[in-house]
Order: sequence, then structure tokens, then C-alpha cells
Amino acid sequence: MTDTSPSGGSLPAGFTATVANIGIKDTSDDIVVIAADSDCAAAGVFTKSLFAGPSVVVSREHLVDGSARGMVVISKNANVANGPEGLADAREVVDMTADLIGADSNAILIASTGVIGRRYPMDRVRAGIAGLAVPTATTTVDDCARGIMTTDTVPKTARAKIVTDDGGAVTVVGIAKGVGMIEPDMATMIAVILTDAEVDAPTLREVFTSVVDETFNCVSVDSDTSTSDTAVVLASGRSGRVSPDDLRSALLEVCTSLTRQIAADGEGAETLIEVKVDGARDIRQARRVAKSIVNSPLVKTAVHGADPNWGRVAMAIGKCSDETDIDPDRVVIRFGSDEVFPRQVGPDDLERLSEYLRGDEVLIHVSLGAGQAVGTVWGCDLTDGYVRINADYTT
Repeated sequence: MTDTSPSGGSLPAGFTATVANIGIKDTSDDIVVIAADSDCAAAGVFTKSLFAGPSVVVSREHLVDGSARGMVVISKNANVANGPEGLADAREVVDMTADLIGADSNAILIASTGVIGRRYPMDRVRAGIAGLAVPTATTTVDDCARGIMTTDTVPKTARAKIVTDDGGAVTVVGIAKGVGMIEPDMATMIAVILTDAEVDAPTLREVFTSVVDETFNCVSVDSDTSTSDTAVVLASGRSGRVSPDDLRSALLEVCTSLTRQIAADGEGAETLIEVKVDGARDIRQARRVAKSIVNSPLVKTAVHGADPNWGRVAMAIGKCSDETDIDPDRVVIRFGSDEVFPRQVGPDDLERLSEYLRGDEVLIHVSLGAGQAVGTVWGCDLTDGYVRINADYTT
């Protein structure tokens, strides 16, 4: 069984960390090193971008055997599209991290996030890592979450507990960052999940991949897939074995929470949008239609303006034109629990619907009448703040 616990706090048993500023861009923390006290079962899911960065390339290589000893995350510089030099820089960072925690370089994972096309400032990186404190148990989950932020406005953490049959407890903790360039084709910008559960690598990989598909693959801020998307899970095994079902439940709880936090903190966002599509032929169709809705600039701006223009939702469904088993005559569209199509919305309904759309969270619920499958995705409204943040991103 699982039991929700407050996010933040201490790392799961078997993990330590250090967080610091090494001068990547400004004076905020920009490096996080997480270390396990022994080899862990590990799994990862990464971007499908053709411009995948060196961090993704190296981490994929190091996860082939399903184990890891630690991870380094550098924020505010993605180190992408820098040729052989960028790849060499990433490997050097991994080597220095391995020396810091006393591990083999092949057991270290790496993630980076930030501006594309700029190499790490390696003189500062070398000096910074050389001066890092050895990871300790006093470093908190919140510390780690702050250290991986870029344009995030808040750190993103989540925690779940699995109560074992003998009265013990296994912890699952997650941190994530990402508020822009998010239409994952695997996961999100960066997510690191730690657990002290004992689990073999093949089981962990299977469970984690399915959870990622249901959570991080179902969030979209702006329909753009990053070059650096990385989601990783490490399991220290320090607190005992749990069933795959219980582990999946806890991972799903943590990753769903992080997914919602990412959507709510989308660049410039003021409203979390949840789109639920049921009555679909299969899960692929449900998610495709839901993504079409949540990615529509017209739907996003309607939510931002508290304009209950359900016609924009109908448009977003209709442009999935090769889903020929969707019959408009069977479709039902709702804002929250209020049906807006095919029921006719009258003048008396508009103020109530507008008030609903002014809330911090908005549910758009569509029933397709084509089957039994259900899919849910998360996104956010589109504001002038998003435009300003990204217009000025590198200047």
C-alpha cells in the first residue's frame, strides 16, 4: 500500500547529495550531485530529439547495464549542439563527479538544462567541482530541486511512502524542473526519482517506463520537445523489497504530482489545464485528442481570458481528421462538470462558466463515444508572460 507524505525533507535511505553554485550563469545554485552508497538499480527515459545533447548520449550509454552510483545535474546550460567538444566536456564533468564520490565514471549519469549552443564554461566548472563538498545526508530534497531550476518559479518535489507488510516503510521521492520547451517525446525536461526500495533492474525499467508514459509523456506547455529531456530513477534497495504493483503505485503518485506541478508552473502560466478524454477507441486516440486540445493556442488563450468558447475545443478535436471513427454527433464537451456541447449554452450560463475558467485549475472533459479508453494530459494557459520570457531568453 502507499501513503502520501509531505514533499521535500530528507532523501531516501542510501542517498546523499550536494548542491552549489559553480558560476554557470549567475549566483543561484546550478549543480546538484546525488550519490548512492552502493550500486543501484537504475533506469531512464530520454528525449527522441535528433539534437539530443551529450548528457542524454552519455546517460544512455551508462544505463545499458541497468545500474548507477550517482548523478550530476548542471542547470542553466544545456551544452547541446557543440560538436565533439561538447561531448568531451560532458564526459569530463562525469569523470570529475566520479572522483568526488569515489565511483567509476561509467556509473555516473548526467543531465543538463538551459541555453542550447553554448559550451559549459569549463574553467569555472573544473574549479567549481573541485571545490564541492562531498555529498551528505543533510542536503534535502528541496535543496536538490532548487539546484536544477532554470526559469522555474518554484522547486518541484513529491514524495510517497509504501508501507510494507512487516510494518516497515519504503520511500519514493522525486524532483523535477521544466516550464518551457515542453512537449515531451519521452518525459519532461529533467526528473530525478529516488527510492530505497529493493527492485531488480529489469522490473524497475518496465515499471518506470510505463509510469513515464502515463505522466511525463502527458504534459505539454508549448508543444516543443527539448533536446535534453531526461527522466531517471535510482533504487538503493536499503529499505527492503516491495511488490511491483506497490512500487508502480508510488512512482505513479510521485510522477503525477510532478507532472501537474510542471504544467502549473509553465512559463508565464496562470492556470493549470487538465484535459480528460474518455470514450476513446484506445489510449493512443484519447491522448492524441487531449494533446490537440491542450496544445491549441486558441484553447489556451480562451482559458487565459476566461472565455467559455467551446467551439475552440471542437476545432481541436476536429483537426484530428484521420481519426475517422470520431463522430461529432456522439461527442460531448464539458468545462468542469458543465456540459457545453451538444447542450446549448445560454446567456445565463456564460458568467458561471467564465467564473469557472478564472480558477487556478480548469478541467476540459471530452467524451468521444468511440470506445472505452480514457486519457488525461496536463498543460497551461498561454499568456503575454510566456511571450516575454521567451522573447528575451538569451538577451
